[in-house]
Formats: sequence, C-alpha cells, structure tokens
Amino acid sequence: MKALADLLFPHITKTPADYYAQFPPRDLPSGAKVTRIAPSPTGFVHIGTLMTALVNRQLAHQTGGIFFLRIEDTDKKREIPRSVEEIIINLINYALTPDEGYVSVDPLVERGAYGPYIQSQRVEIYETFAKYMVEQGVAYPCFCTEDELDRLRKTQEAQGVARPGYYGDWAVWRNATFEQIKERIDVGERPVIRIRAPYPNEARVRFKDVIKGDIDMPANDLDSVLLKSNSLPTYHFAHVIDDTLMHVNPIIRGDEWLSSAPLHIQTFEYLGLPVPDFAHVAPMAKMDGTSKRKISKRKDPEANVMYYYEAGYPVRAVSEYLLNLANSGFYDWSKANPGQSYQNFPINLDAMGVSMPLFDLVKLNDISKDVIATYSAEQVYEYGLAWAKQYSPRLGTLLEADPGYSIAVFNLERTGQAPRKDIVNWSDIDRACGFFFDELYAESIAVNLPLPAYGEEVITAILERVRQFDASATKEAWLDGMRALGETLGFARDAKTFKKNPESFKGHFGDVMMVVRAALTGRTNTPDLYEILKIMGQSRINQRIDQILARLGENQP
Repeated sequence: MKALADLLFPHITKTPADYYAQFPPRDLPSGAKVTRIAPSPTGFVHIGTLMTALVNRQLAHQTGGIFFLRIEDTDKKREIPRSVEEIIINLINYALTPDEGYVSVDPLVERGAYGPYIQSQRVEIYETFAKYMVEQGVAYPCFCTEDELDRLRKTQEAQGVARPGYYGDWAVWRNATFEQIKERIDVGERPVIRIRAPYPNEARVRFKDVIKGDIDMPANDLDSVLLKSNSLPTYHFAHVIDDTLMHVNPIIRGDEWLSSAPLHIQTFEYLGLPVPDFAHVAPMAKMDGTSKRKISKRKDPEANVMYYYEAGYPVRAVSEYLLNLANSGFYDWSKANPGQSYQNFPINLDAMGVSMPLFDLVKLNDISKDVIATYSAEQVYEYGLAWAKQYSPRLGTLLEADPGYSIAVFNLERTGQAPRKDIVNWSDIDRACGFFFDELYAESIAVNLPLPAYGEEVITAILERVRQFDASATKEAWLDGMRALGETLGFARDAKTFKKNPESFKGHFGDVMMVVRAALTGRTNTPDLYEILKIMGQSRINQRIDQILARLGENQP
C-alpha cells in the first residue's frame, strides 16, 4: 500500500505525527472547552449560524477555553465573493469576535497558532492524512466520472437496489490493481480518495450526544469521498482532521450532520484518533399554517441575519432571544440577575432542546421592547440615528436636525419604575415617535386627522386654550384649567359624571383631552399629553394649532 500512497502523493513527505507535533494539545485550564464556528462562504449568514456561534462562544469563555472561526471553503463552485468578510463582520457586530481564526476584515487578519483557519489553505495537511489512510489500506483512489456515477445510480434504481450508492460490489475502483491505477495517473487523471468501509457491515455505532442523549445507529458501509480530485476535502474528512489538530471538544454543529456521524466516527477510528464529544443542535422552526417546519433560506426573510439589521433589532435583543431559544432557562436567569450581561449566562448543552425550537417574532419583539426600555434617551438616540442613517435616511435627517429635541422625545416616560416600551426596534421609531417631528406629523394629518366631531366652535375654543399652555405650571394645574374649560363648553368633569346623565353633556373631560391629543399629534393613543406639550414647546404647539384651525376653516361651507 505504501507504493500506491507514494504514487498518489509523491510530493507529500510529512506524516500525521508531524502535524500532531506541530499542533500540540492546548495549554488551557482543566475543563476548558475549545469550540468553533465553521461556516461556508456560500451566501448570507443564517440566523441559526449566529445562534450556534453564540452557544459555542458562551461555552468556551465560561470554561476558560477558546472560541475560534474556521472557514470551510472547499465548495469553490458555490462560494460567493466577500462572504468570508460578511461572516466576520456579523460575528464582530454581535460581540462574537473569535479568539482565533479570522478576527477582522479589510484586510483579513488571522490570529492563532493552530491555523491556517481557512480550509483551502490546508491542502497539504489533508493530503498527508489521506496518504496515511491509503498506506493503511483504509482508503483508495477512485476515477469514476460524474456520468459514470450517474449511470451506476440509474442501474441500481432499475434493479430495485434498496439503497443506491457507492459501496461493496458497486464500488468499481475498490479492488483495482496498482497497474490499473497507475495507468490512469500516468495519463494525467486525478482521482478522488474514498474511505474503504466494511461491507457488509452489521455493526452499530453507539455514542452519547451531549444534547440528544444516547444515539444508536448503523455503522457506515458507504465508500464516501474524503478528498476530491482537486485535493480539497469533503466536510466529512476536513472535520475529522481539523477538529483533531485544533483540539475542538465538544463539536457543536447542526443536527443535519447527525446522519453522517457514523462516517465521521469511522474516520476517527481508522486514523487511530480519539472520538470527540458531539452536540447536535436542532434547527430553528416556524409555524406554517398549522404545521411546524424548518426555517428556510429561500422562503423566510428572518433566516437571513440582515433581516435583523434592516428591521433595527438591537444586537442585545437578538442575542438574548437566541439564548432563550438555545436554553429555556435563560429567561429565569435574566430575571434573577437584572443588570447582568447576557454574556454571563452559563450555557448548558444538556438543557438544549432535542426538537426544533420555534422561532416566534412576537417573542423577539417583546424582548426587543424590554431591551430598548433599559436604554437611556441618549442611547436610544445614538443607536436609532446610526440605524436610520443606513436604512432610513429621511428619519436620520429629522433626528439629527435637533439632537436635543430628539433626545427629549426619547426621554419621555423613560425614567422611573415603569419606563415606556412602545419602541419595538429602530425601524419602529417612526410609528412610535414620528408625530413629534413636524414633517411626519403634517403627512400624517393629511391622510387622517382623527378629530372628534364637536364642531369648529368647540374645537377652536379647546385649542385656543392650549395656546396658553404654561410649561412652568404643574400638570395638576394645567389639567384643572382644561377641566374647567370643558365644563364651560358642556363637558362633564369626568366619565363617571357623564355616565350618570349622558344626555346632559357633549362628553366628558377625556373627550376634551382627545381633541388636544388628536390635533397636536394626529393620534388617539399617545404617552402622557402634558409631557408631550412640554417637549414640543409653545412655538410648535401654536404652529400645529394654526394648521388644524386652517383645516377646519377649509371644511366650512
């Protein structure tokens, strides 16, 4: 077998032992975990990738270990330009900057002693291990073309083979002679390297998944490809080599890889390597009608991390929501530890759900509202303005025109025991606070002015009284004055009085205040009206009253 290995890899002079020496066990405290996130640069960053990164980082850091980024770029046909940069940027934005691997962009900066951290730069390493496996007789070259493999599959289907695939007698290159292989090599053909799996294989693979518990599966009997003809590895091979040399344990990954675990364990064993712990994370799901399905990259905008930037969800809100999906105990922990960063939450893989966690936008919105409610007005302004400059320039211009006014708007009902929670995310600022800004207010009342139908004389009297608003007066004094005005106009002092004798009144004091609210904000539901008027100031109040009275005059015959 050595002659065959040398024929296939004449340029490889190292052995696996050389790499074990080059990448020795890490000098870390007892119990420290080394974890990784290993995405492929083939498209946008999936929200599930972000959750897995969050879990990996929490576990590594809470145990005094290392969290690193490795780029699995072996599928060159599907690679998309700048995807690597997008992955790094998203990790940095979500406070998940790796300890090792690629840690910054423009330029790309690699950190750590266990690299390279991009698989296309590790070809010699994979070839070394592949050569060793050929020498041991547990791997072999295969020259089948795509067309030949397709014909093989069709033949198997025509013959009613229960499980089409490359194995046993169907593995046409499995028992090829040295001369047959050399003949192909001599004419410049490049083979793939396949694992030589036992066939038939009646064995079982049993291991304890950290999340899913005891697993019992049929052992692998397929001669899967380990190394492609371009010397790039498949995930199956690269995972075994890289996670061994980088000393990853446990391996936390999506449960789409659970079915491949027998092949991976077989490869570890063929190489004489210890099998690490596996933790297979269930994918996120959403309700589709009455059924539950996996979140789809193609169908669901919320699968893309960009969705959360564009909607303006704070990083902290998304992170806390993902931790809540990962460990249901996060909610109770956060309540018991007010003021602590979510990054201090002790992640527990044993507590992660076996079934798909249900993505719930309503729950995310609730968490986001709670998070924004903890921010100071200055923070809301800073984060909101940063979002608006990128995604809503018009709003950004309005916010930036008078920073003091904008901060005062955001400070409304923000202090005290029960801060307001009317801003769901930064894209919600327009809905929640837009009426404070004259341009947005004017557009709103042009479409809908929800003034009660009390007639021009009554509405005018109420609004003219508001021109006398005195910001230095107490709220109680202002309300008493408005209540007295209401009584002179035929409104009851309160709802209780009105209900006793409704035919005697035009309405009650709440209806008087609704005239003021609707006229000055264009809305029927707002925060405290007295505080709104104080923020707006007399000049803005008068300007809006003039607009409303002009509208009323236009509607007269």
